[in-house]
Amino acid sequence: MKEITFITKCALERNGIFFMYNFRTDLALERRDLYNKAHNIEKDIDGIETEEEKVNDDITISRVKVTNEKGEEAIGKPIGSYITIDVKNFNIAQNEEIQQASETLTKELKALLEKHIDAKGPILVVGLGNIYVTPDALGPKVINEIDITRHLLQYMPEALDENTREVSAVSPGVLGTTGIETLEILKGIVDNTKPKLVIVIDALASRSIERISSSVQLADTGIVPGAGVDNTRKEITVNTLGIPVIAIGIPTVVDIFSCNA
Repeated sequence: MKEITFITKCALERNGIFFMYNFRTDLALERRDLYNKAHNIEKDIDGIETEEEKVNDDITISRVKVTNEKGEEAIGKPIGSYITIDVKNFNIAQNEEIQQASETLTKELKALLEKHIDAKGPILVVGLGNIYVTPDALGPKVINEIDITRHLLQYMPEALDENTREVSAVSPGVLGTTGIETLEILKGIVDNTKPKLVIVIDALASRSIERISSSVQLADTGIVPGAGVDNTRKEITVNTLGIPVIAIGIPTVVDIFSCNA
């Protein structure tokens, strides 16, 4: 029955009947492309603005901006900015290419931060996911690489540059192992430590195998964990935490029953 349902959905999509719940991707760029394909649209619709920038032959930046409710309804993403950085052949990239990709990500992240927080505003970095499940372990693993400064600024401020930003980090685990919604954990942390902004890092779902571990999406709209694989949890956004939330994600899973073909 599942296979029949899938074939039916593909046939309907190819005939211009589109199911919003069947996106099966976290990437705004892919959702925009799917919507346009299903409706035989070549240009952006009202509510969606897209631009593309080539950094070099291997790195492309695509910016999708959802500007109103029509855009929200079309691709199922809230109003805000979504930046996708695609890196060709990242699995065989050399140090120079990796450095270029890192600098590109840093530049885009800084630009997003500057829109929402001052240069020294305290930040909480959150690594979402299950460290014991390989495709979901991105968030917890990145947390181990973050330079944490909050405790140093409190107890050893003389050891740091005066322009050092206060950074704290946490990997809250997943509902299946903690029994607690991630949002509930983060609310407690935010209320007590008082950051001005949260950066959430998570694994994403894509419809393209070429984007696995080779693309990065940044968004200033927060995140709904599990949305790309139909396992939606409570949203982590400015609406639920009361402060801006920037999401950084890398595709680590792909829908093998994609209807792209």
